[in-house]
Order: sequence, then C-alpha cells, then structure tokens
Amino acid sequence: MTTIDPHTLLDDLDRIEGIEKASLRMVAQALYDYREDAAFIFDAENDQVADIGEDITREALDRLGSSRVHQRLFGKVDYKRACYLFHPDFAVKQALFVDSKAEKVSGAGTATLQISQLSMTVKQIRAGEAISIPGRLPQIITLNYEHFLTTTIFVKYAYEESEKRNLRYIIIAALPNGLLQDRYNLHELDTIWLAGRNAPSLGEEFRVRLHFERLRQKAPWRVQNIPMQPQAYAWRE
Repeated sequence: MTTIDPHTLLDDLDRIEGIEKASLRMVAQALYDYREDAAFIFDAENDQVADIGEDITREALDRLGSSRVHQRLFGKVDYKRACYLFHPDFAVKQALFVDSKAEKVSGAGTATLQISQLSMTVKQIRAGEAISIPGRLPQIITLNYEHFLTTTIFVKYAYEESEKRNLRYIIIAALPNGLLQDRYNLHELDTIWLAGRNAPSLGEEFRVRLHFERLRQKAPWRVQNIPMQPQAYAWRE
C-alpha cells in the first residue's frame, strides 16, 4: 500500500472529498454507536453543556479507536489526532480535528467557529462590506518532516430543557479543507457562512457561523443528523 504525500492532492480535489467523507463516516459511526450513552450523560451530568459535549465526543471516538501516528497536534479544538486514513488504493497521514458544540434545538442550525479552527478563507458580506479572512489552520500540517492533511469535523449536540435536559439529536458536519475553497466558498455571495458572535470593537477574535443548511446544499453528505433511540439513522448521501 502506498502512503501518499498530501501535497500530491492539490490537483486531485475529488480524492480530498473522498478522504473527508470517509472521516465523517467514522465520526458519525462513533457517535451513532454511543448515542444511548450520550443521551444518558446529557441528562445525568451537571456540567456546562459545552463540557458535556466535549466529553461525549472524546469518549465516543476513543471507544472506536483510530490508527494513530505518534505526533502531537496543537490548536483550539477539543479532539486532535494525528492518524492514518486507509483507502483501498492508498493511505494518507491525517491531522484530524473534531470540535464539539452544544446548543438548544432552537439555535442548532449553525455552529460558531473561531478563525483559528478553519483552513478555509471566510468570504462573506459583513456589515454591508465584502470580507475575506484567511483561516489560521494550515491546509497541510508538517511536523518533524511528516505531512498531514488537515480534516476538520464539527459536532453539534441539540438539546431541550424542561424538568430535565433531553438530547434530541446530534449534527455532524465535515468542514471542507481550504484546498476545496472554490467548490464551497468561491466568493462572498456564494458562501456557507453567517456573521459570527464577536465584537471587533472589544478586540475579540474573529468568529464566524457555519450554516449547516448552506453546506448541505453544496454537498448533502457533509451534514449528518443522528436522532436518539429508538429512531433509525441512515447515512445521507
């Protein structure tokens, strides 16, 4: 089996799409298998919902396991792994970043992200002006002369509160690598983003909101919704 250099993928964007689809399948499977435990934890824990979501994602992925590479990744993301992704025709070293959010169902249509969590450039209209803000996460990460393709996945836990806290469903979205920029955010009027919740006047870091439905319209498979038991889940292609 050939381990490919991620730099050879610059002219093979469909292969990058395939790598990201396989990665999303892995994360979706891990959380599907863990969904009963996730619902119980959401109800039983008294921690902040964001912390609960991080714990669930980490436990689900650790239970499933991965083909790890002994390199340490850095960044403002909850779950970080240097690993191999295996395909029937090749293998590639991957920097897998999985970030978790939790919000009530009424606000579950977007995920707020920091620019340091993205390898894409954010192109959108903000305050009436076109902006273009480069992501700070490299598209390909080099560590000790080894090259890793960056793959970023976001998990959103949608819950309701009454007498107890009920986890209703889990959204899992594969954010495109910046090498796929022109396919998903060619210009400010063709965008998957909404304005983020940050105040530039206060010196807060630039934030942006990923709009799940806009991303789904570009590629339906990139956004998966996992319901709680006993509802069935089928991969959305």
